[in-house]
Amino acid sequence: MDFSYSEEQQMLQDSVQKFVQRHYDFDARRKILASADGFSQEHWQLFAELGWLTVPFSTEDDGFGGLATDLMVVMEEFGKAMLVEPFLATAVLGGGLISELGSGEQKAAALPAVMDGSLQLASALAETNGRYNMASVATTAQRDGDHYLVNGAKTLVLNAPGAHRLLVSVRTSGEVLDCSGVSLLAVDRGAEGVHLQTYATVDGFQAAEVTFDNVRVPVAERLGAEGAAFPAIETVVDRASLAICAEAIGAMDSLLTKTVEYTRIRRQFGTPIAAFQALQHRMADMFIECQLARSIVMMAAMTLDSDIDPRQHQKAVSAAKSRVGRAIRKVGQEAVQLHGGIGITDELDVGHLFKRVTAIETMFGNTDFHTARFARL
Repeated sequence: MDFSYSEEQQMLQDSVQKFVQRHYDFDARRKILASADGFSQEHWQLFAELGWLTVPFSTEDDGFGGLATDLMVVMEEFGKAMLVEPFLATAVLGGGLISELGSGEQKAAALPAVMDGSLQLASALAETNGRYNMASVATTAQRDGDHYLVNGAKTLVLNAPGAHRLLVSVRTSGEVLDCSGVSLLAVDRGAEGVHLQTYATVDGFQAAEVTFDNVRVPVAERLGAEGAAFPAIETVVDRASLAICAEAIGAMDSLLTKTVEYTRIRRQFGTPIAAFQALQHRMADMFIECQLARSIVMMAAMTLDSDIDPRQHQKAVSAAKSRVGRAIRKVGQEAVQLHGGIGITDELDVGHLFKRVTAIETMFGNTDFHTARFARL
């Protein structure tokens, strides 16, 4: 089996690598985080011009192709520099939900705007009592003529502060934990009754707690059939899980590279600490963890790109998320320990990489959750 990237994928990888090298060093990232938006609007428009925002979308939606392996190429390079632009929230999650559930008219109105960078999205799917279960939806939408009245709250809504529209999972029938009865509504962020409590996450991204107080949403803003949105939500969240696994691969590669470089210049007892065999063994273990994680993420990406049973897609994603979670713990902790005290300082990128991979471990289900999910499937 050929695991090498295609010519198009290599060109895509080179494009992202050159951008990161020229425009996204650690100091540039810190300035971006300190800005009012928390990300660079200029970079976001450049993403659109370079065609990166088309990568998650199929050719039927006028995208790059929509392959999971293409997405892996982009996200791995993003992970190396910890890009904070809302690619995951807008293109992968938000755009993915519209692509899966939207009508022809809804897609025509939204997807070109996503791909040209003029429309940003946020997906309000998680709730405080959900514990990674996307079917746990207590936010209600009651029919009132040709509108819904939405009431409830969503937690950790990525990119909510900068989004133009929120894609909100609501319960239109059934009990709180039922997979059926879940619908998806597109809600304007500035609509009356929508309240945001915004904050920066520990890894530097923008997010919000969002509450809905009798928000009137036209029925025409529902994506897909009423009460039948959960399978599509699960599919899109699985693709997003694969995307952040690929991002973690890139971040762990950076952690390993920076750790090896540091041990070559850090001297103890008159010699570089890289000469100490005990530390060599620890860095070798880090390398092995990175390679194991890369292999299983590649397997999961190829599985998602195949036509086999969707249940196998879910198993592959959970296997990858579980394995990557273990690698994150090993590589992240070793990188910080081998750097010593400076490994957790704000002035060194290693500490920021560690925060990012730690956040990734818990997103869309932590290691324990996905290990248990794999066993169930």
